[in-house]
Amino acid sequence: MKWIKLDEVLPEKDFIKQIKINGRKICLLRHEGLLYAVQNDCPHAGGILSGGWCEMGHLICPIHRWSYHLKTGRGAEGQGDYIDIYPLKQEEDSWYIGFRTPFWKRFFGGDKAGCGK
Repeated sequence: MKWIKLDEVLPEKDFIKQIKINGRKICLLRHEGLLYAVQNDCPHAGGILSGGWCEMGHLICPIHRWSYHLKTGRGAEGQGDYIDIYPLKQEEDSWYIGFRTPFWKRFFGGDKAGCGK
């Protein structure tokens, strides 16, 4: 897991916004006092989830109102999809977001060593 420090000012009250970190657009939000980081593109129709809203622990896409559970990323029953959830941790006065190491990097490290050479 690679942990990257969030340089964002995080409001104490509930919010939803897009941030760009580690080359990815992430939807960062606080809902009912808890902080979450999830993928920003809706897998259904490509809607920008940071333009949506939260209801009862779910993030709602602003285009077709598809919903995703904030803790699991699972879409509502019948949707058959999910969104990526990024782990967050707080250390001292800073928040960090975690990015999983791709499967192939666990074995080969760095760039795609030996692939296509």
